[in-house]
Amino acid sequence: KDAARLFGLHDQGVLMPGMRANVNLIDFENLNVAPPKMVNDLPTGASRLLQEANGYIATIVGGELARENGQPTGAKPGKLLRGGK
Repeated sequence: KDAARLFGLHDQGVLMPGMRANVNLIDFENLNVAPPKMVNDLPTGASRLLQEANGYIATIVGGELARENGQPTGAKPGKLLRGGK
């Protein structure tokens, strides 16, 4: 809750009716991460670090299933945040 408020996300950070819930369902017994790697896939060709993980059963963003068993569903309910806006 505090992290969401810090970035101006007053409708996030808690699971309550009327709030925008972002939830990860995790299989902790199979949770692991790969070593980070550098990729150049941003629109300007800029670099970023990418680190893949296993053990995520589902990612739900704003009530919509965005990833299932590590694979994207095609739904893109999130948005890009810049400077807490």
